[in-house]
Amino acid sequence: MNRYIKPDKVAAPPLQSTRLLDQVRERIRYLHYSLQTEKAYLHWARFFIRWHGRDGKMRHPRDMGKADVEAFLTMLADERQVSPATHRQALNALLFLYRQVLDQDLPWLQSIGRPPERKRIPVVLTTGEVQSVLALMDGVEGLLARMLYGTGMRLAEGLSLRVKDIDFDRHVVIVRSGKGDKDRVVMLPRALVVPLRDQLMRSRALWAADRAAGRSGVYMPHALDAKYPRAGQTWAWQWVYPAPHLSVDPRSGVERRHHLFEERLGRQLKRAVSQAGIAKHVTVHTLRHSFATHLLQSGTDIRTVQELLGHSDVSTTMIYTHVLKVAAGGTASPLDALAA
Repeated sequence: MNRYIKPDKVAAPPLQSTRLLDQVRERIRYLHYSLQTEKAYLHWARFFIRWHGRDGKMRHPRDMGKADVEAFLTMLADERQVSPATHRQALNALLFLYRQVLDQDLPWLQSIGRPPERKRIPVVLTTGEVQSVLALMDGVEGLLARMLYGTGMRLAEGLSLRVKDIDFDRHVVIVRSGKGDKDRVVMLPRALVVPLRDQLMRSRALWAADRAAGRSGVYMPHALDAKYPRAGQTWAWQWVYPAPHLSVDPRSGVERRHHLFEERLGRQLKRAVSQAGIAKHVTVHTLRHSFATHLLQSGTDIRTVQELLGHSDVSTTMIYTHVLKVAAGGTASPLDALAA
């Protein structure tokens, strides 16, 4: 998701929609923001309007000003006690609403303060803990978890893999349109070659059944569906991890086969962590944190890790060096000196 909206307004054609939320949706899609960003910005725009209209007097955001925006953000911080990241997301959504949709780049928009971004040390599993957790996971979720840990991909990147993105000959995986809409190359763990080929056989069976039934092809990014009308029905564009059931595309309304539902992996990972007796707050993203930490621990250059993770700035990758310092425990406590 775009965390910061640039102050310069993007030149865009006049909006065709008449309803405000439809205008927000139209502008987001014109700028090619992700579906997650679209859902988040629509949520905050709707929440902002309804919160100010809680007394029954609904007002259009065009008729509100700095005091209204600050009151809403204050409520989020004081009453809802949202995290700084959520607070910034709400602010970004409102800035987008005023600048890109309402075409208002008012001076007070620049003066609204942002909560400071805090760097938190990520939760990281030890190699033994990773081994214990993965041993308790099976099926397609187990394979996906191994791939995320073995490559450092984000969950959305792993789920969005297409058949054409797997190169068994060079043992690499091409990550398309990662965070920031950037492509990168990561390693394909040799331990996953056989199970991944088996997964592709299962995926091909679903693909063949869809083709035999005359179903719509998979989702194609950007305007590729118009440029190559039949590409979405080809094997090369099929999902590596397809969903077992069809679903309706929320943007086009077309019923087609999407990739695996995101929460499936999270649920099985949570069960595995509990069964392994690990007392840490583990999420799917913890596998990515563990990947980076274990690479640095084995002596991999930090610039290489930065490229594998797709970080724009090495300072982002540096957070894992702090994890290593904590894990190393190289500094003795004065309490141990007393015991001696």
